[in-house]
Amino acid sequence: MAASDTGGKKAAGRAFAALAIFIALTALLFFYNPSGFYLWAKAIHVIAVIAWMAGMLYLPRLFVYHADAAPGSETSETFKIMEGRLLRLIINPAMMVTWVLGLWLAWSGFGFSGGWLHAKIALVVAMSGVHGYFSAAVRRFAADQNTKPARHWRIMNEVPTLLMIVIVILVIVKPF
Repeated sequence: MAASDTGGKKAAGRAFAALAIFIALTALLFFYNPSGFYLWAKAIHVIAVIAWMAGMLYLPRLFVYHADAAPGSETSETFKIMEGRLLRLIINPAMMVTWVLGLWLAWSGFGFSGGWLHAKIALVVAMSGVHGYFSAAVRRFAADQNTKPARHWRIMNEVPTLLMIVIVILVIVKPF
């Protein structure tokens, strides 16, 4: 087994242990004080959103550089490891926590009502679609099958940013 495989498995183990601890602490907060859980859920949701967006903004930037690297080169292999770990250990878990707590907050705090909330959820679905597109790209890069130029990834790098801006405006301003 290569050193990077061992390091990746250890990192994955630590990430899953951290996620399990996080879930356990969140459950403990809920059962300890159900009436005060809303604000904790909101804080944890915001933390998860920040982690998800950090990854969604960084991953396509990695693709920009990876698209210019020769397939099979040491640089390309390094990008494969970076992209895979970023997706598996940060972006995917952060998205899951974002969705679970976000839906709970929408139900608990707003009863799933409000035009702004419906628009926000639609945009989060779109962000999840972009996440899926990036996940497929990680697999294509890993198989040395990327066909998109660096310019494509520069443009795609802006999509999560634009979605995030509109989502934040909807949440803060609640225009409708």
